[in-house]
Amino acid sequence: MLTRIDHVMICVPDLARAVEAYRRMGFDARPGGAHASGGTENAVAFLQDDYLELLGVREGRAHEASAGLVRFLARGGGLRYIAVQSDDLAADVAAMRARGVDVSDPAEGNRHPPGGRQLRWLAATLGARNALPIFFVQHLTSLAERREQAPGAGGHPNGALGLERAYVVVTDVAKEAAMYARVLGMPVPPVVRGNVIKADMAVFEIGSTGLGVAQPVEPGPAADALARRGAGPFQALYRTRSMDAAARVMAGHGLPPPVRGVRNTGEQAMLVGPADAGGAYIGFVGPA
Repeated sequence: MLTRIDHVMICVPDLARAVEAYRRMGFDARPGGAHASGGTENAVAFLQDDYLELLGVREGRAHEASAGLVRFLARGGGLRYIAVQSDDLAADVAAMRARGVDVSDPAEGNRHPPGGRQLRWLAATLGARNALPIFFVQHLTSLAERREQAPGAGGHPNGALGLERAYVVVTDVAKEAAMYARVLGMPVPPVVRGNVIKADMAVFEIGSTGLGVAQPVEPGPAADALARRGAGPFQALYRTRSMDAAARVMAGHGLPPPVRGVRNTGEQAMLVGPADAGGAYIGFVGPA
């Protein structure tokens, strides 16, 4: 079954600069290693059960990168994919196909963290008939071992504990939510107003995480993302131990104060904008 959002993938033209930007934001981003194919490498900020991935093309390996990634980076980069975790990917792929979903067979992938052991996983991607910006992953390396190879996991200066939600901006929330429901094998959620992102949204609850499909209703982050890059993922929201402490970390690194707002849950939230977050919106929610 699908268990949670495993990670968000933020693709950046300059990985070193992106790592520095996320460290200024208070994430302890560390080199993650080279992928076995595609000419890419990443850096990872590992949280309690999920992680934030910064992905770039390795120097001298641009010819190995996919044309889609090259085009995405040429437009400035940003949040490109949301990875959903499975505890039995073969079974989930079979269930998707029974619902008429165009999805690949699970394929093995791996990377080598600097000085660590090889990390292995299975991944499945959606086909052209269901071209959503999500893919599916089943880890073949245990969570404990992955934590061991991520120094500082869960101990970020901004107090980030884990991903709460990831958001995809769309032009028609009803139509897109129906497609996500078929792919995920879940009921279509009710549409609610997202006060901070200024959008009508349907939120799929996948374990302890939410995947929000959001249609802008007024000027704000969702409308800005749609105007800048078109439909696609645009924000990751993290729960933190203390928003004020996170804001102080950012101020200490020279970042402008994050924009604050009140969620439809009544909680305070704050957003770091694309100019300071590698083309993505990064949100924080939690106690003061």
